[in-house]
Amino acid sequence: MRPPTTPKPIERFLHYLRVERNASPHTCQNYQLDLRQFVAFLGHQRVREVSPLEIRRFVAHLGTVQVSRRTTARKLSCLRSFYRFLCREGILSSNPAAVIPTPRLEKRLPAFLDEAQVVRLLEAPTMEKWLGWRDRALLETLYSTGIRVSELVGLNLEDLDEISGTIIVRGKGKKERLCPIGETALSAIRGYLAKRPKQLRVPYALFVSQKGVRLTVRQVDRLLQRYIAQGHLPANISPHSLRHSYATHLLERGADLRSVQELLGHASLSTTQIYTHITPQRLKKIYDQAHPRA
Repeated sequence: MRPPTTPKPIERFLHYLRVERNASPHTCQNYQLDLRQFVAFLGHQRVREVSPLEIRRFVAHLGTVQVSRRTTARKLSCLRSFYRFLCREGILSSNPAAVIPTPRLEKRLPAFLDEAQVVRLLEAPTMEKWLGWRDRALLETLYSTGIRVSELVGLNLEDLDEISGTIIVRGKGKKERLCPIGETALSAIRGYLAKRPKQLRVPYALFVSQKGVRLTVRQVDRLLQRYIAQGHLPANISPHSLRHSYATHLLERGADLRSVQELLGHASLSTTQIYTHITPQRLKKIYDQAHPRA
């Protein structure tokens, strides 16, 4: 039995995500799976002929198969983006998913490490081989800059400016931003570059694998999990947790939310505001210092 073909509008949308939006492979894969599920739900109905009623039915169907609210919200976001793209391309005149409300989500506080735990993680790699030097530099860079892992693995040697102490980061939608990088991370990178092999298949990539090619997001996740276990750190820590730790520690030491937004590359300040919920010690200190009756 031949597998079902992907409708051409979806193929064009996925190509747009990869090429124009510079979406991560993980995002593209999730969107492809979400759209395939939606097509299967529609049956013989074409995606370009969908009304808000069909999308409401799809959302209701997800509830009957015990899909979580968070996953349902992601699938609905995918449909909004897909139909917004069809409107942009002139295939549709209106977005049928735009009027469907997003399910209310429970707020989750992002997992993060305190400063002592970060030190244990950063010092976990042994420096006996060049891969240990690479891992130390990689972890130092993640924590020093707060960049996403997908941004980290895309870094090239030319993106690093040691004189100004910055790196050029290519984020979502191919947007570029300058990120400050600390001297500790720069020193770790210098040590790693001096140790890594000269003959590489992708010599212009900053962080490479043992095979001499650019590291992948999955490989970074695996090496981080190894060091988390070595350091006896919480098991729920992920590569993204270093980004959360970066933002949390900046705020705890007095950085303003608007600056942290710029450093993280968030398009909206509301995205950055999740970090205001996870620094109660800092808030208590400010209260004690500022309130006349404290």
